Amino acid sequence: MAAFSIVDGDLKMVKKELLGAVQACRERGLWHSAKWSADLAFCLNPLSISDDLPASVSFTPEDVEDLDAYNVAKSYFDLKEYDRAAHTVKDCQSPKASFLHYYARYLSQEMKKEHVHLDTLGPLVKGQLTNEALRLLRVGLSKKHLKKELDGYCLYVYGVVLRKLDLHQEAIDVLAEAAQYTPLHWGVWLELAALITDRDMMKTLALPNHWMKEFFLAHVYTELQMTGEALQKYNALQEAGFGKSTYITARIAVAHHNIRDIDTALALFTDLTKKDPYRIENMDHLSNLLYVKNMQMELCYLAHKLCEIDKYRVETCFVIGNYYSLCTQHEKAVVYFQRALKLNPRCLSAWTLMGHEYMEMKNTAAAIQAYRRAIEVNRRDYRAWYGLAQSYEILKMPFYCIYYYRQAHQLRPNDSRMLVALGDCYHKLEKLAEAKKCYWKAYSVGDMEKVALVNLAKLYERLNESDLAAQCYHRYIHDMCEAGEILEHEELSSAFRNLAHYYYRIERWDDAAVCARRCCDYNSVSNTIFGLSTSDVREENLLPSS
Repeated sequence: MAAFSIVDGDLKMVKKELLGAVQACRERGLWHSAKWSADLAFCLNPLSISDDLPASVSFTPEDVEDLDAYNVAKSYFDLKEYDRAAHTVKDCQSPKASFLHYYARYLSQEMKKEHVHLDTLGPLVKGQLTNEALRLLRVGLSKKHLKKELDGYCLYVYGVVLRKLDLHQEAIDVLAEAAQYTPLHWGVWLELAALITDRDMMKTLALPNHWMKEFFLAHVYTELQMTGEALQKYNALQEAGFGKSTYITARIAVAHHNIRDIDTALALFTDLTKKDPYRIENMDHLSNLLYVKNMQMELCYLAHKLCEIDKYRVETCFVIGNYYSLCTQHEKAVVYFQRALKLNPRCLSAWTLMGHEYMEMKNTAAAIQAYRRAIEVNRRDYRAWYGLAQSYEILKMPFYCIYYYRQAHQLRPNDSRMLVALGDCYHKLEKLAEAKKCYWKAYSVGDMEKVALVNLAKLYERLNESDLAAQCYHRYIHDMCEAGEILEHEELSSAFRNLAHYYYRIERWDDAAVCARRCCDYNSVSNTIFGLSTSDVREENLLPSS
């Protein structure tokens, strides 16, 4: 993979391009893209008065002709009077006014759809999503597209509409075309990234040879759980001149969060909150880290802090929900996750964590419903697939479990938890060969929970393959002791007991004695070893008398 670099002289040009993108997005009401470009420009050195600053406003003859209608429509648009704004510029021909017309129509339908779903958190119904208004909007944009009358921003709206209508391949083609016309519009890249499901799809895209492509690739790699490639891209961007970017720091922290490198991610987020103390973006990831580390006081402080900044933000409700979950107040946690979903019905993590809370409350049906909603929002979320499989496991439906665990495994091929869970399901279904493969692969990729070898050993014991079982127990004990794991470990004591029993059967008395002595270090071991009482064992001189 070639390293990305920008020479010092080009950083001024990059800054000018970003400032121009800020202005262009503001003129069109694309506030999130304008904010992203402004944040990125802020991390670069300021321009001087002699640096040929970008013009604040640029007009074409068509823009001047439609200026009055555009200005009043933009005022309506900013006040979220979308139908009124669209009607005002419906006969305008300039690119800006045309974009405002189509974008206002699209946002009007999205706002009405949110109002319909405001009081319902049930399953999405496709008929509600693909409504007639979006189809009519697609027809109008399609005609203009065939006539080559759409600029990059209008192509963005067309691509978003196609995506909402589940016409994914058409949406990818249109959004890739939009990126060619307006490579500095971050919203285009985000919409395109949401449609990429694997590395092979990325190879087929005709993307512009622009420095913004590096940000897009890094974002996609992170979303596809290709964390090594994502970190390489972000590190290259930092070295290229974006070292002060809080956006890149946050994305690197998210990447470490995804691979469960908790300490590194927590350190990065802590540094980020010091630099940007009123930041709300990505604080949901920080709350997840604090939850995993069981840092209740820190999570409580974060929740209070975000409430003071803006208690009606999705991230704030999410953090409060995580806090109540850590306090085992699951009903309150569900309430706040539901509040987050009312603010943003497509908040993926809120659906997933609400499913977890329902699982804690033993409400399996509600948990399944929440996980399915998460999958509808984003099929790349392995946590939703994994949670759905666990729900069906509780319902004792192993064939369903296998399907959903497979989906989770495809998204996280190097996550041992998925493989161990798959192995357990195969074991229950008496598919022992598949179970052995899963357990061994889970160990090979790095067993997070340190159970794969033990499960594999028990499987070998069941098949009367005692030699292979002993090898697994021996390797498990070696790995645990080498890693310096806490010795009060239930599976470790069981491994010593079973290994001692094996050595006793094959008359390797010295090895059996060593393992038997180690067994006595654990409270979980019963008072009998090898089927004999402790006194009988001492009589056999296998354990020293006290």
